[in-house]
Amino acid sequence: MSIDKVREYFRPLGREQDILEFPVSSATVELAAEAVGTEPARIAKTLSFYKKEEDGCILVITAGDMKIDNSKFKHFFGFKAKMLSGEDVTRLTGHAIGGVCPFGNPEHVDVYLDESMRRFETVFPAAGSSNSAIELTCQELEEYSRAKQWVDVCKSIG
Repeated sequence: MSIDKVREYFRPLGREQDILEFPVSSATVELAAEAVGTEPARIAKTLSFYKKEEDGCILVITAGDMKIDNSKFKHFFGFKAKMLSGEDVTRLTGHAIGGVCPFGNPEHVDVYLDESMRRFETVFPAAGSSNSAIELTCQELEEYSRAKQWVDVCKSIG
């Protein structure tokens, strides 16, 4: 189970006990915000995309009220954004849809953090299952996710 992999990932950091597990689904931004008891924007959602020419994928972690801006994505990465198919999500990330997160991923996964999250003291990314999350500062998220860098590739949903 993916949440167990994330727990193992956080064990050496002394943070495995900080993973929140809910009796209800947190698979969408709205459900996660309700489960956590916060505003949807503070949910750090993980969007997964194919890399241009190699096996593996790119994860963009963004605030819950944001979506990919295709022109910004293409300008930064040099190719058009193409989200992973449902069958490729688990194969490439090691996590099932609803629990994809920036922790405990295979080597071929590149993590980028969108600037939209920096407006919050803490955010809540998933923790490997469709009913889990962990509260982290943006600095902790950057460190624990082993993010390549902060990017500005999203725009407001509204």
